Amino acid sequence: MPIRIAIADDHAIVLHGLKKLLDSEPGFDVVECCANGSDALAAVRAGQADVLLLDLRMPGMSGIDVLRTISTERLKVATVLLTAALSDVDAMEGLRLGARGIVLKEAAPESLLECIRRVARGEQYIDSETMTRALDAAARREAYGGDPRQVLTARELEIVRMIAQGLRNKAIAERLSISEGTVKIHLHNVYEKLGLDGRLELMLHAQKQGLV
Repeated sequence: MPIRIAIADDHAIVLHGLKKLLDSEPGFDVVECCANGSDALAAVRAGQADVLLLDLRMPGMSGIDVLRTISTERLKVATVLLTAALSDVDAMEGLRLGARGIVLKEAAPESLLECIRRVARGEQYIDSETMTRALDAAARREAYGGDPRQVLTARELEIVRMIAQGLRNKAIAERLSISEGTVKIHLHNVYEKLGLDGRLELMLHAQKQGLV
């Protein structure tokens, strides 16, 4: 029996490309193409798919929202998260909610095909670099206890507060009379110390910790 696959991605070009790739592969049967999370969830509830290929970031109902509902309702489908930029937080949350695979969109097509085959057999497939990065970040977050003031220098805290206020690197550099390159180095150190992946996560974390 072919592996029945439902695809969910809000970008039409990506959706078409994935369908074309999977249709050309023996043993795969694309049964549903969904442009949003709600349609993907409906396809899973209808029992049409063995594997759900799920874009992590979609407007409205995100991939994590879909995965959370699948977990809550105990729906039978093997979910593979497909994303252009996977944060450490997303990786850990996806695994906690039962995702069987995680594939970056920049990965080779063969990696995606292998992932689908493995999760359909009940196995787990996660890029080793992604998994290592996620676990390291989780360990760092636990080690510092969640308060940036415990691990960041005064200059790093100053930059974090400016980031939380919405300032870009150039504006920060001008205010502090340093180069943009130096700002980037400080931000890299901040991400490493806090176990965060990107500017948006840093902004949200800073606001949650009362740094603004």
